[in-house]
Amino acid sequence: MTLFDENVSVVPAPRPRWRRSTVVGVWALAVAILMLATLTFVPSAYVIQQPGPVFDTLGTSTDAEGQEVPLITVPDEQDSSTGRLDLLTVQVSGNRERTPSWLELALAWFDRSRAVVPIDRIFPAGQSTEQRNTENAALMTDSQNEASAAALRELGYDVPQQISVMTIDDAGASAGLLQQNDVITSVDGAAATSVDAIRSKVQDAAGAPVEVGYERNGIPGSVEVTPRESESDGQTVYLLGVGLMISFDLPVDVTIQLNDVGGPSAGMMFALGIIDKMSPGDLTGGNHFAGTGTIDADGNVGPIGGIRQKLYGARDAGATFFLAPEANCNEVVGHVPDGIRVFSTSTLEQSLTVLETVRDGGDLDALPTCGSGS
Repeated sequence: MTLFDENVSVVPAPRPRWRRSTVVGVWALAVAILMLATLTFVPSAYVIQQPGPVFDTLGTSTDAEGQEVPLITVPDEQDSSTGRLDLLTVQVSGNRERTPSWLELALAWFDRSRAVVPIDRIFPAGQSTEQRNTENAALMTDSQNEASAAALRELGYDVPQQISVMTIDDAGASAGLLQQNDVITSVDGAAATSVDAIRSKVQDAAGAPVEVGYERNGIPGSVEVTPRESESDGQTVYLLGVGLMISFDLPVDVTIQLNDVGGPSAGMMFALGIIDKMSPGDLTGGNHFAGTGTIDADGNVGPIGGIRQKLYGARDAGATFFLAPEANCNEVVGHVPDGIRVFSTSTLEQSLTVLETVRDGGDLDALPTCGSGS
């Protein structure tokens, strides 16, 4: 019996050829997988801004020990508010150490409550996340001090202030001329009434030397400083090369407790909370207000970043009325979520007028809004 015939060759059956549509599908899947891997792992040059936690300035916050304490504490508190005065925050997803993936950016791009922004706008080149956090903590402290001074002045208190040198750039214009803790009293003969006033005088000099008056250990003096030219946001600026700190002699002990939040944008809401707590009656009238804006000791309300995200944060927190800095109105128009009425403000006094008008059932249509050209 023959088991095999060595003269007979066995030819394997031909493999079936893939159809054209199958080949195209396989290549499409491979490209999709490659693109997904790219979107997931390739670093980007952007970060994501999104609504952050919301805090009621008339309510409580958590202290360093994890205990609930009043967010604002004043002596002889008279607050009897049944409403809310919310301050708003913006969270940043990503940093220079870990940027969001392109997939995360794509998802954020189609979310109206979030914004994709260049990383350099949030984290300037050469600045670490730790440095940014330290700077924002200092801005928050300054904001609380300015808000306390503005509120007390609005209530009729006399609040003396002084501006002193906190830091000196070793390679800056003032190195070897000014010293830490010098109290700045004037620039080119104009009284140093605020940090902005000092900056304005330096800018007006356009690089020419300026005469800086100061007090050092109680002894007056002056020195000529030639500001250094620099560039910020595409504009030429002139710098003294010092970090300035404004301090106030508050006649009333005001304590603000808010951990893990930085920046100056809560200033106006701090001031409103202080006034409400130190005034009889209910400033809110039981209404739910939210708002944002920097503030200086004279009660001027300034612009902030991330206002669109704060609008959505206010909506999600249940706010009915929103106070927006007048200087941010161009970012507000067309981006107001349903259910919120926005009023614009440029001073603490205007903000109080809004609260009082709402509380008293006044004519809301007569109040300034971002659509009224105020």
